[in-house]
Amino acid sequence: MTIKKTILATVVGAFTLVGAQSATAEVLRMGVEGAYPPFSQKEADGTLSGFDIDIALAICAELERECELVEQEWDGMIPALIARKYDAIVASMSITEDRRQRVDFSKSYYNTPSRFIAAEGATFELTQEGTAGLAIGVLRGTTLQCYVEKHMPDADLRLYNTQEDVFADLVTGRLDMQLNNTLQAIDGFLNTPQGAGFAFLGENLDDVDCLGEGTGIATRKDDPLADEISAAILAIREDGTYQAINVKYFDIDIFGE
Repeated sequence: MTIKKTILATVVGAFTLVGAQSATAEVLRMGVEGAYPPFSQKEADGTLSGFDIDIALAICAELERECELVEQEWDGMIPALIARKYDAIVASMSITEDRRQRVDFSKSYYNTPSRFIAAEGATFELTQEGTAGLAIGVLRGTTLQCYVEKHMPDADLRLYNTQEDVFADLVTGRLDMQLNNTLQAIDGFLNTPQGAGFAFLGENLDDVDCLGEGTGIATRKDDPLADEISAAILAIREDGTYQAINVKYFDIDIFGE
């Protein structure tokens, strides 16, 4: 492990990671969510953990920058970036043409599909007619909202600020089904006691216009930081850092092509 990969974690209001060689380096503020396990979550002691969190810290170490993690609810992610609350978003944000109108993206740092979840044995047809009137929950302002609005316009679409709230309403019966990332659904719900009695419904979804082309790290428009982060992603793939983070959370390589 090189000196630049040696990092110290401290908490001073927000989480701060300092490279051993760069205690006076310019701070790189990373916008994260903290409510999307296993990609990001809040531990009992208030610290943040998860795949996205570790990736953010690894990129800071690779760039030899101080790294401040700034929590932000999902639907305010892009507005807060544009308002300079932080410099980049590391929050499982899919790369879509609509978002590219407002922000730039690094290269993709993982690529996994999305799929519906409903009660075991559910026979809903995932068509416009088959979902008419069904209560479907998704995170507000996501590619999943786009998908349901486009393909299931007659559904009772319900929008939430956190994925935890979506699952809670599914369990209590306020929702007929929900849609989100398959890996997050497995580790954050189906493999937990809360997810007992629920299962995937239908196949992996395919709609690049809505669901995007992988997951990237967003920066402000025309910020050279996007290219720097892309180079850092490739570097941590090459030196094994990415793989070490990946196997900590998943049994498969989620990087994609």
